[in-house]
This record gives sequence, structure tokens and C-alpha cells, in this order.
Amino acid sequence: MLRQIKPKNARSKRALAKQEPLMQENAKTTLFLKGTSSSSLVNDLLTDIHSLKRPYAIRFTKKNPIHPFEDASSLEFFSQKNDASLMVFGSHSKKRPHSMTWVRCFGGQMLDMLELYVVQETARTLQQFKGEKCKVGVKPLLSFSGAQFESPVSNQYTLAKSMFVDFFRGAETQTIDVEGLQLLISFFVGEDGEDGHPAKIQMRCWRIVTKRSGQKVPRVEVEEIGPRIDFRVGRTREANEGVLKEAMKTGKGSEAKPKKNVETDVVGDKIGQIHLGRQDLNELQTRKMKGLKRGRDLDIDEEGEGEGEGAEEDEDVISEEEQDMGNGVKLKRPRLT
Repeated sequence: MLRQIKPKNARSKRALAKQEPLMQENAKTTLFLKGTSSSSLVNDLLTDIHSLKRPYAIRFTKKNPIHPFEDASSLEFFSQKNDASLMVFGSHSKKRPHSMTWVRCFGGQMLDMLELYVVQETARTLQQFKGEKCKVGVKPLLSFSGAQFESPVSNQYTLAKSMFVDFFRGAETQTIDVEGLQLLISFFVGEDGEDGHPAKIQMRCWRIVTKRSGQKVPRVEVEEIGPRIDFRVGRTREANEGVLKEAMKTGKGSEAKPKKNVETDVVGDKIGQIHLGRQDLNELQTRKMKGLKRGRDLDIDEEGEGEGEGAEEDEDVISEEEQDMGNGVKLKRPRLT
């Protein structure tokens, strides 16, 4: 359970009020740290990822004697002090070379962690790519390719996807400017790894460029701008069920109101049911056709019904002699007027 803090004065009460849940969550701030021993490759990649996350990012250059999986109290202190719910901790050792630990916090306490090792042979920094870079504050497009990201059972790859989406999503917006869609970040994971190791997560960053095509719709091309990183998955720490349930709560009124008799099929099309009252077919306007006109016989029948008993007198009754000629069959026919 989360620790409840009671304010001692008006100043601390105002400070706690700023940290209360909001109807629409603000953009999460990310804190970048490094340990006592860190390689130059990890430092350069932390700088590049920090540039992708700006302006919602804070970077510390001082070395910190922190071991996240052994004791996370120092990270929780930094999270509360800087109001940062996301952290990236870089370190390097012989046992765990070029390590980057992605940390997510809730309410100033540790929620979950994911340790990723950078493959040094394939890593390239942002400065190693020539060309124009994206501007600060650009909201990126995220692409995830690989069946392991969509696994129904939670594993290290589903945790990585959740972590990356939460990390790069930025601020929520209601309107989107097409010209602002300049950055594409793709993540790919294969089916099997190499030499019995888990499959690598490949991260690539692309700049979206629109060029003239001679038509209304421009031609879209992508250019790799870096950084290029291949991750090997290391240790993980999943969130506690009680804390995760508390973190997933939303405020009243923020959820979308369900619409009655409206559902979405497998393809994604909306299907709705409309309830109407009983229709009066007597007032139904039909198409005018010659075949639907009233005939003479119908008029004759209506006139005959109105005459009552006198209508029987107008009928011609065949005599008995004529009946014999007609083989004993009594014939009646209406008199035509």
C-alpha cells in the first residue's frame, strides 16, 4: 500500500495538492543518471536519448553510487525531489557491460524496472549520422514490430513496449499538425535469439521528409538520423499488483461514456441499432403504376355492396329448362350496366 502523507502546514498542503491525480495527466519528466562506473558509449547514448526527450527531461552529470536492483531508495528520493516518474540509469561493469536501466515510479515509489544491455558492435550515436536533425519537442510516431511485443502473457518484451510507450508519448494533444510529424521511432524484435540468448530489441530513429511529387499528395521518404541501438534484455522487476492497480486508476468523468446499441466489429466498422415505432402501412406512399389503379370490376363490386338485398334481384337466374341444357349446373352471372 502507498504511504499516506498528512500535511503539517499550509505550505506542505499546497505542495501535496500539486501532486494529486489530475483528470488529464501531464507529460512525464524523465531523469537521466549515471553510476560510479559508466562507459563513454553509455554516456553518449544517454545524451542522444535525452535530446529526443527534451523538453521533458533532466540530466545529472555527477556520478552516483546507486544499485537499482539492490536498493532503490536513492532513485525514489530523486524521483520525489525532481517530480520525475521516469528514470534512465546508465552503468558499466565487467559482468553487465554497457547497461541502461529503465525505471518507472508512481507516487514517489518504485513501480517496475527493466535492464537493457547495449550491443557495442552495432551501436551508433546521433553525431555519426549526417543530415538535418529533428527539432526539440517533436512528438514522435512509435512503431513496434514483432510477435513477442503482442504476447497475451506478460513478459520482458511486453514490459519493454509499455516502458517505451510511456517514455516517448509526451504530452497529450487534441489536435495534430501534419508538419510536426517529423520523427519516427521503430522497435523490432525477432522470434529467436542467437546462441541461446533472448532476441534483441532493435531501436531505430527516422526523420520523415515530404518532397514534391507533381501531384496533390507529396512523396514521403524517411532518413535515419540516429541513434541506432540494439538492446539485449537483462534483469526485470515487475510491478506489484496492488500498486499497479492503484496506478491504473482514472478520475471520475475521464472515461468515455458508452453509447447504447453501438458496437464495433472485428474489422473496425461501427454497427448501430435503430428502434422505430410501428409503421402505419395505410399511409405508406407507394409508387404510382397502371397496374395499381382501381379496375371497373372493383367499382361494380362496391356499387353492388351498397344496394343491399336489391342486388340479388338484378342477377339473371337460369331457368330449370336451361339447367337441364347445362347438365344440371345452376349458373349465375352479374348483370353488366
